[in-house]
Amino acid sequence: MKNIFVLSALGFSCGLPYMLVFSTLSAWLRDAGAALTVIGFISWAALTYSLKFLWSPFVDRIKMPLNQAVGQRRSWILMMQLLILILIMMMSQFDPISSLNFIVITAVLIAFFGSLQDIAVDAYRIELVSLGEQGNLAASYQFGYRLSILVATSLALIFADFVSWQTVYLMLSFFMLIGVLGVLIGNTPETLKVDYGYIENLLLSFKDFFKRVGLISASVLLFIIATYRLTDIIMGPMAMPFYIDMGYSKTEIGAIVKTVALGASILGFFVGGQFIKRFSLKACLLFGGVLVLITNLLFSLSALSESNLTQLSIIVGMDSLAAGFVGTVNIAFLTSLVSKKFTATQYALLTSFMMLPGKLFSGFSGYLADSLIVLTSLQVGWALFFIITSALTLPALITITIRQDIFKQIN
Repeated sequence: MKNIFVLSALGFSCGLPYMLVFSTLSAWLRDAGAALTVIGFISWAALTYSLKFLWSPFVDRIKMPLNQAVGQRRSWILMMQLLILILIMMMSQFDPISSLNFIVITAVLIAFFGSLQDIAVDAYRIELVSLGEQGNLAASYQFGYRLSILVATSLALIFADFVSWQTVYLMLSFFMLIGVLGVLIGNTPETLKVDYGYIENLLLSFKDFFKRVGLISASVLLFIIATYRLTDIIMGPMAMPFYIDMGYSKTEIGAIVKTVALGASILGFFVGGQFIKRFSLKACLLFGGVLVLITNLLFSLSALSESNLTQLSIIVGMDSLAAGFVGTVNIAFLTSLVSKKFTATQYALLTSFMMLPGKLFSGFSGYLADSLIVLTSLQVGWALFFIITSALTLPALITITIRQDIFKQIN
């Protein structure tokens, strides 16, 4: 039970900085009058999450203060949490228009330290329990992560209707202390000592993965990993601007839409956890991908309709259910591919393959939305945007269907 609370708290502290630089910052900038193209490019601040394999070997090798007291993984997590807290406080002092450059620099630093925290938390989770118990910890992590989304979006949006965004960010910085509490009460897992150098660590992690799975199967798996969540990642920076462009107030978005999203996503990742126990990974991945495809298409319906909070809430709820389900299934999928000899580095490599293509394309998501809106109209442009992003789910679904054999090697 303690592990469940700890992973929930750590999931919260991982989700908070990510949402503040990837989603809530978009709402702040759009509210201040920034163009969608600018918002899209600023989302590249979160590229640090996609490149985290480059610094993952340091998490395995370098010792942080308090290493002797709380262990390698927890000392790293704690240090990153404190740095993130300080940087969010700094961001709260800037104006999004006159000090945009400072906001971007701070956002990049928050994302960088957030990615290091993610690396350490993933390694901590994998080392804490056996593979058979990873489903429960993945669901707990997802629960905390989704709870942080409620705080970083719903609470932030509601408060932003009454106080300045700067005040909102200052308040949110202190929520990082939830993760600090999780670190302090958590157990210290056994971490294999790493004697490899930086380059050697990266190369051996790659070599180990390809050797265990096989060159062709490993390449197919990496393609699936890289394309499976393209839809969610690319449309992510545009969700908040879309709600605002459709005429919904920040309070409506925060109090209703995002609250519905949290409840649905919580249901989704626990349903995902149950599916993993009962069905094959291949079946779970296919089912989740189809859900994402269908629910993302429904946003085009919302774009073409008159503002209807009930309709939007239902669509967001369905989309969040799919996202929660896919999140849990995807964590279990990636965890099944990791060797404990290279826990931090190898998991970071796999998640980087998952995030990098989407993050690169998401920088152009604002330009795509702006272009479609200019060519057509506000409503039709947004509808076409969601149709295009939905289609990005197809490559992974087709590959999983064609290459079912590779899952026999990892189940």
